[in-house]
Amino acid sequence: MTRKKFYTNEEIHENHERWLVSYADFITLLFAFFVVMYAVSSINEGKYKVLSGSLVNAFKNPVVNAGTTQPVHASPMINKEPEQENLIKIMEEKKVQQRIKKQKVMQSMAKNVLRVLAPLVDNGKVRVTQSNLGITVEINASVLFSPGEAQLSNDSIETLQAVAHVLKHHDHEIQVEGHTDNLPIYTAFFPSNWELSTARASSVIRLFINSGLNGQRLTAIGYGENRPVDTNDTIEGRMRNRRVTIMIMSNEQEKVTEIPVSLN
Repeated sequence: MTRKKFYTNEEIHENHERWLVSYADFITLLFAFFVVMYAVSSINEGKYKVLSGSLVNAFKNPVVNAGTTQPVHASPMINKEPEQENLIKIMEEKKVQQRIKKQKVMQSMAKNVLRVLAPLVDNGKVRVTQSNLGITVEINASVLFSPGEAQLSNDSIETLQAVAHVLKHHDHEIQVEGHTDNLPIYTAFFPSNWELSTARASSVIRLFINSGLNGQRLTAIGYGENRPVDTNDTIEGRMRNRRVTIMIMSNEQEKVTEIPVSLN
């Protein structure tokens, strides 16, 4: 028969206080739990900056996949602006090179025209200049026409044919301008200087076409006495104003944009 065990008062009191140990452990765990939660919820500004910097560098620089040696490049959108800038620079360089090439062609053409007209240039009857608009060949009217006439003289035909031979090998537009002095003219063929200047420009155009130039490149303009380059008060000035100007237009000129006009 099992003997029944009896506890003393001291042993019973001691067993009742053992729950305090578990309670203290529980409180300690709760305290530790809340400390950890607080630490996790608190944002460390320094660590945040380090993290954000690492992410930026990761997107900018190539990334190596684990187990491979091939770099993984960032999204092409990141390098889009530098690529566009490089493309713009290349296009600008090409434009500059094309412009320089065209300028050299114009300079070569101007020298060839000057070589053909060298005797007249030395006598002061012809002037050859070059600008951003193109090449200007100013020929005194006395070299080409008799006074009050619009028919080319025999001596001038050979000279203009030589000029046409130089221009035939290019595609530049050519504008021929007729100019007179301010002395009035009134004949059956030319009621005013307008008709005379226009007819003289047209005579040069006709010779150019007969020499092989494409008529689509040619334009005849008569200015009469309205574009003087010297005074009309002297004989020398009026002689200078009576001229034919051959404008070899540069291809660098901007195209004219047409805008429709309406009443609205």
